[in-house]
Order: sequence, then C-alpha cells, then structure tokens
Amino acid sequence: MNTPADRLQLTRRAFPAGLLGLTAAARAQLPAGDDPDASPRWQTVRAALFGHRPIDSAPAAGQIALAAPRRADDPAFVPMALRSTLAPDTTQSVQRLTLVIDNNPSPVAAVVELPPDGALPDIETRTRVDEYTFVRAIAETRDGRLLMATRFVKASGGCSAPPGGDEAAVQAAMGRMLWRADSAEVSASLASGTPLTVQWMVHHPNHSGLAMNQATRQFTPAQFVRSVRLWQGERLLLSAEVDFALSENPTLRFRFVPRGTGALRAEAVDTFDRRFSGSIALKDLR
Repeated sequence: MNTPADRLQLTRRAFPAGLLGLTAAARAQLPAGDDPDASPRWQTVRAALFGHRPIDSAPAAGQIALAAPRRADDPAFVPMALRSTLAPDTTQSVQRLTLVIDNNPSPVAAVVELPPDGALPDIETRTRVDEYTFVRAIAETRDGRLLMATRFVKASGGCSAPPGGDEAAVQAAMGRMLWRADSAEVSASLASGTPLTVQWMVHHPNHSGLAMNQATRQFTPAQFVRSVRLWQGERLLLSAEVDFALSENPTLRFRFVPRGTGALRAEAVDTFDRRFSGSIALKDLR
C-alpha cells in the first residue's frame, strides 16, 4: 500500500474502535516523554506505515524539523509545523510528510504528498491532541530515505472536546474556504520568483465522533475532512489525506513558488463524500 489514503486506512484497521480509548488509570501511566522509541503506539504505526525500513531519528539539522508547543494552551487547537531544508528538485528532496500523534485515537493525523514542482516541505496546521504524547514528523525523500523529528506534547482531551459555536451556523458555513497571504509578499513573489506563504482554511466542524452533545447526552457522529488538494492553475501543489486529528475548520499553511499568475484553487472531500471547492486570484490574496 503506497498512497496516503491507503496508509490512513491501514492504521485505522490497526487500531479497532474498541481498542482506541484508554481508561483514566491507563492515561495516568503514560510515559513522561523520555524515550520516543519505547512508545508501543508508535511501534504499531511504524510497522503499518513503513515496515522494517530504517528511519533516521537524528538527521542533520534542518533536514526535518517539527515545531509544536511543549504544553498546549488549548488541546483542540494545537499548532504544529513540519519543515525541511533539503534542496528541492533533487533526488534527496522531500516527496512526503507524515504527521503522527502517537496517543491520539487515530494516530496518523496527515500524510502530505509534495509533487516535484509543487509546494515546499514547509507545512503548518492545527491539531487535536487527546493525551500526553509523542508527536512525529516523518519526511520521505525521493530516493527513499526516511527522516524523523520528535516532540513530546502535554495536552489532553482535544479529540473529545465539544465543538465551538452554534451547530446550525457551523453546518450552514460548511465548505466555505478562506485564503490569506501578505499582499506585499505576493507582489514580491510574482516579481522575483521568491516563495509565497499562503494559509488556506475550509469551514467544517471536523467532528471526531468522540465529543458528547451536552444537551442530548449523545455523541455527535463523526464527520470530518479526509482529503485536500491544492493547485495553482493546473499545477498540483500538494495533496493530503487527513483525519479528525486536524482541528475544527481545518487549515494548512504552505509555501510555494508561483508559476505565472494562475489562480489558487482547492478541493476538499469529507467522510460523507461531500466535495467542497474554492479558488482565489493571486492578486486578491491579503
């Protein structure tokens, strides 16, 4: 199995629904973050995603980096950034970034594919973290190397936190997309061919299925964005298979070098197979 969707499906099968939750007592026994390789969840995920392939967990500075808070202010909105300085357009450039949150109910949060002429390996998003956990960014290069950066994040309850805002309003806004960039950076990028930073967001509740409606005392059924694709014109910038580990109103901040003035466009698909799309002209980014 090689596609991002296959990888997510494989890890979901590795963690049947009845085995995903931990009791409060078990949560209290979680490790303090001193040995990433000892995580039993990671060993299962690693086998599912990468088999016996070697992973360099101490790569040279900049080859892969993960930014995440040591202690999250809000477990339902934990910022994370995956970055690599490996040169693009070479056999050593990054073709895939995988974000793993070991102790989440569904550990593989995102698998991002980067075409050779697409977005740079510099991706930020917001995630849910359900328990104190190791978080991992794994980069796969075009020549088959695996590089990993690891952080330990202290947060709990993010996957079962109730959604914010009025549910009717959330449903009404579902699928609406927002794009942001610095207008001065857009002008400079178009003039000189320097990378442009863009933040994309889609309105979606991204219900995990683990949050209880306090009025009805019933669990809100799962419905979340499962795939995202971003283009400039007909040029694919990135494709991502994602999970409910991404926060409500999923967002991706990415960097790319514009080719011409073609509009940015996006398509997102959720677990109900609803397709949402949107676009914006580069000159309208702000």
